Amino acid sequence: MARTSDADLVPQELRVLVAVADAGGFSAAADTLGLTQSGVSRSVRGSERKIGAVLFERGRTGARPTPAGEKAVAHARRVLRLLDVLTAEARGAARSDAPEGPLRIAAFRSAALHLLPPVLRRLRARHPGIEPRVRIVREVGRGTAGEVADGKADLAIATLGGSASLPPGLVASGLLEEPYALVHATGHAAPRSLPLIDWTENCGSCTRDWWAAQDWIPRATVEAEDDGAVLSLVSGGHGMAIMPALSLTGAPHSVEITDLGPGRPTRRIGYVTTSELAGSAVVRALVRELRATAPHGVRLLGGDA
Repeated sequence: MARTSDADLVPQELRVLVAVADAGGFSAAADTLGLTQSGVSRSVRGSERKIGAVLFERGRTGARPTPAGEKAVAHARRVLRLLDVLTAEARGAARSDAPEGPLRIAAFRSAALHLLPPVLRRLRARHPGIEPRVRIVREVGRGTAGEVADGKADLAIATLGGSASLPPGLVASGLLEEPYALVHATGHAAPRSLPLIDWTENCGSCTRDWWAAQDWIPRATVEAEDDGAVLSLVSGGHGMAIMPALSLTGAPHSVEITDLGPGRPTRRIGYVTTSELAGSAVVRALVRELRATAPHGVRLLGGDA
């Protein structure tokens, strides 16, 4: 059997790195782990020596990961999660059990509200041992995929396509395609003349070219926090909006949804996970349920990688 090198980080050292990053300091991390502050400090110094880089900036207010530390902590989270999965799946295989254990999901708001609930109901019914944990993450910047890259989620429901490249070590697959539509207060005679209401997560790379070609769309005069607030403002007669189908699920009767025609933009929704977790039983179980779900107004995609 191969021996562990003195230069290898052991799981406890990885747990200390993650705890310091999450807690924002050595003392708080020590409380979380049930260790002394000096023990945490010793562990971090040992990890830095093995890696050959400073992982945390120390200061009066605590400790903050350096760029090298951010990389190390992200990998530490992913390695620790794989160790958990290894244990759970090995035990399950020995007992011929169904998949079990936590399943961490990151999703943007409309996916969490309208796509995941029926998926999770079926998942729990078929695999009661799986414990889904959902976090809503804004789909801006690194978005939900960034949560997977950082080891904070096992799978993300994400917007696919566009110019943003997938972080290394991640895999993605399309699930559904949703069209955009014009939404405005019911009964308005000239909805395209209304002011535009928008929100930060809307109209990314998937709609940019179409949006730029529409000379009837004004600059947004109202910026809302999320798509729910946009829909509420539209319902109240404060303007129009251009929104994807998931955001319009369950829209009130006080709004009217108008098709934008054959050239309308669409948004491609899929899942992102790590190459290691893609084959785990809990992730495979969730993906099966995701592929069986087609919310009203969207089109299911095949299992492309």
